[in-house]
Amino acid sequence: MFDGIASFLEGGGAWAIAALMLLENVFPPIPSELIMPLAGFNAARGTIPLWLAIGAGAAGSLAGAYLWYLVGLIYGPDRLRKLVRRHGRWLTMTPSELDRAQTWFNRHGRSVVFFGRFVPTVRTLISVPAGLARMFLPGFILFSGLGSLIWCAALALAGYWLEDRYDQVSSWLNPVSTAVIVALLLAYLWRVIRWRPGR
Repeated sequence: MFDGIASFLEGGGAWAIAALMLLENVFPPIPSELIMPLAGFNAARGTIPLWLAIGAGAAGSLAGAYLWYLVGLIYGPDRLRKLVRRHGRWLTMTPSELDRAQTWFNRHGRSVVFFGRFVPTVRTLISVPAGLARMFLPGFILFSGLGSLIWCAALALAGYWLEDRYDQVSSWLNPVSTAVIVALLLAYLWRVIRWRPGR
């Protein structure tokens, strides 16, 4: 995965960064923890300005968040509840858990949207309850955008400062990223196997 992302970023510039960060929000196993440090590394080598790498990453991330917000907004809580009743095992969720999650989100929505941008997997899914709750769109854009910008800047700066040493880091990042994907898949399968409607 690492080599594929590195080659795509090197040839595509800002558009490639934005596209991968959008994809990262749609398909979580493509991690921003690989994309943005590589973008920062490319900036350190002079292939793209650092500010543009950060801006492209934040824009792609925000676009992905908005996509999931629209999914929640259009789908609506009633249809989601029916889906959970019918496919609770595969979603590893019960209707009561869904209700508790929605109540909690209604209380803490802005903080959750902002801080959720820093947490793997959560940053992908947190926009759905925002859409379900019909969160005020300018507020959603503001807090998601700020969270995305800070996260992308931190990761890109890490890659920028590593500069020549990044080649050393890449030798262990590839197997680590693969291990994270396998661990997430196994955790999901374990939840499916252990799922009980009454839990």
